[in-house]
Amino acid sequence: MGWGVIDVMGSKVTHVANGVCTSTGPDLAARLLSLHAQLTDVLFTHNPQSAAVEQTFVNRDGAGTLKLGQARGIAMLVPAQAGLNVGEYAPNAVKKTVVGVGHADKKQVDHMVRMQLPGVQIAGPDAADALAIALCHAWHGRAAGQLNAALQRAGA
Repeated sequence: MGWGVIDVMGSKVTHVANGVCTSTGPDLAARLLSLHAQLTDVLFTHNPQSAAVEQTFVNRDGAGTLKLGQARGIAMLVPAQAGLNVGEYAPNAVKKTVVGVGHADKKQVDHMVRMQLPGVQIAGPDAADALAIALCHAWHGRAAGQLNAALQRAGA
């Protein structure tokens, strides 16, 4: 499970940290607990203000989809336990926001993350995806803030 933390100050976005949580343990419950513990450590180390996850897609392998959904539940639970709102973004929305194309491949996502976060050392493909989700969340949050400000100026 990849994770990424960025800092957003106005229009400036900078990389804070990224990495990959690896599940360990003899069974699914232990592996999920392992992910929970690692993600909790990330949260307490970096103290983010919000969080975002990728929406789960359904593929032909029902068992794989179910396991992915359970891990995604951990990714949503940990920030929710800390009182954070958790944004959810479809994979194509993330790619469209970061790359400009909704069906971009992993290499294109990685490249554009590196372009938007100069000097970043990415821990792997899952971490690149997580940073892309963070960038998407920041962009959507900034756009929502601009819309709210415009509505307030208009007296709505």
